[in-house]
Amino acid sequence: MANRYYFVMVGREDNPLYQRGFSCKEANDNENKYYYEFIAHASLDLLDEQVWQTDHMYLKTIDKFNDMMVSAFVTPTGVKFLMVHDSKNEEGIKKFFTSVYELFIKYSLNPFYKINTPINSTYFDSKVNFLGRKFLTGN
Repeated sequence: MANRYYFVMVGREDNPLYQRGFSCKEANDNENKYYYEFIAHASLDLLDEQVWQTDHMYLKTIDKFNDMMVSAFVTPTGVKFLMVHDSKNEEGIKKFFTSVYELFIKYSLNPFYKINTPINSTYFDSKVNFLGRKFLTGN
């Protein structure tokens, strides 16, 4: 089975800000996109419960659904990063979340970006793609 990853950023009002899929195989895994979205958004309630129980930003694996796991990262401003994945890669996911968080901070400082709105930047997308290949798929 190929390692599959689906990353989504969710705003403070549970609105999607950004989403991206990663796979070790060359073909994009678009046929399961809605399945991954379902798993990620079903985990939001569990994430909201766990946020109040810890002061850490990286929450590791918060949910499991069939063969998929959900890892989470919550920023101090309440933006949630969720990663749906089918293999254990805690260190890679933590490094990915930390790097994307730094990228998100830089992007948020742009005076033309309105906070809590979807991110439609080709630069942001290419950097997240690079970070995913670097820390998750190894391609």
